[in-house]
Amino acid sequence: MNSRNPLRIILNSRLFWALLSLLSSLMIWTYVVSTEESDVSQVFTNIPLELTGEDTLLNNRELVITDVDPNEVQVEIHGPRRIVNALDSDSLVAQVDVSKLTRPAYASMKYKIVYPDAVDTRGLSESNYSPENVSFQVSLLNSVTIPVRGGFEGKLADGFTAEAPVFEPATITVSGPDAYLKDVAYAWVSFGTDITASSTYSVDSAFVLMDSEGNPISTEHLQTSEDTVSATLPILMVKDVALTVELIEGAGATLSNAKVTVEPDHITLAGDSAILEGINKIVLSTIDMTDFRSSFTETYPITIENSLRNLTGVTEAKVSVEIVGLTTKTFTVRNISLINVPETIQAELISEGIEVVIRGKEEQLAELKAESIRAVADLADYKDSTGTYMANARIYVDGFVDVGAIGTYPITVTITKQG
Repeated sequence: MNSRNPLRIILNSRLFWALLSLLSSLMIWTYVVSTEESDVSQVFTNIPLELTGEDTLLNNRELVITDVDPNEVQVEIHGPRRIVNALDSDSLVAQVDVSKLTRPAYASMKYKIVYPDAVDTRGLSESNYSPENVSFQVSLLNSVTIPVRGGFEGKLADGFTAEAPVFEPATITVSGPDAYLKDVAYAWVSFGTDITASSTYSVDSAFVLMDSEGNPISTEHLQTSEDTVSATLPILMVKDVALTVELIEGAGATLSNAKVTVEPDHITLAGDSAILEGINKIVLSTIDMTDFRSSFTETYPITIENSLRNLTGVTEAKVSVEIVGLTTKTFTVRNISLINVPETIQAELISEGIEVVIRGKEEQLAELKAESIRAVADLADYKDSTGTYMANARIYVDGFVDVGAIGTYPITVTITKQG
């Protein structure tokens, strides 16, 4: 007769194992719940600081916050393990509301810890704040207008020069707290590095704020009206241009008889290459060689186009002309006549003789006689005139090609109306 073991029957029962499994799960759940809900404390460091209300402060009162200290804080948080353990410093924010501040001052305020939205904060508390307060400067917003200066950092090609750089805009406005504005003197632009320029060079460039001694200034807490400026370096061609005069031959003298001296004999010009390439000389004046006997000296202004620059800086040139290889001789000329006398007038010649200076080679003048020289006055322009006039006579030397009269020779004529 087989007897059944009660323990074996229990161990082999499915209901027994189901009840045991349920009991174990309940015990584990109870342990976990009791553990997760137990209070713990944890120190969180490097919590970032955040200011709120700065826009309100700026827009309504023109106040700005600077010199915030510190930028991170430390705090100890107490609460249920499951909540505290889920936190980290990156998910927390130490927040200070500055919107209620009303005047410039050095301020110190408490901060509050802001948790992520999903965190149940009812069981949390904080202690051991480090530091307890955050300090900062409240300043009145102001602005200054400063000039833009700068320099070209590249090279100029041979034969070219540059004018002063031009910046657009020429000034910029810098805004910020007074304490940060007081040292701002100008904006400095460095441009054209590694450039070899042979024509006008332009580029948009950043700038650096500088103090009056040329030291860079941090732009922290400052705002500028521009982020970049347009920098232009006007490039000009450089050229030496000769100074000269034009001569009108006459009175026996040709260009081969003229020794011309110009002091200075050239100047250095700068300008647009399209203009300057076509200029090889500057003619100071036109000199008639019949106006003087043997030498002539005069000072003339140096005139150039408005678009060009005179780099030499000399504005006048002294011109001397010397007649070489010729001599002069004076003759009394009595062969005087009138031509082109209008029918409306009657002309009476008063002058009976004039002294005429003739220039030419010495051997020719030795052969020349007064009888070969004529003075002829043209009266074509006197058709409406009456009275006594001094009309210029033209001198002719018959039979001699390479000699001529120097100067002008007026003769006296009395004019009356016909009829």
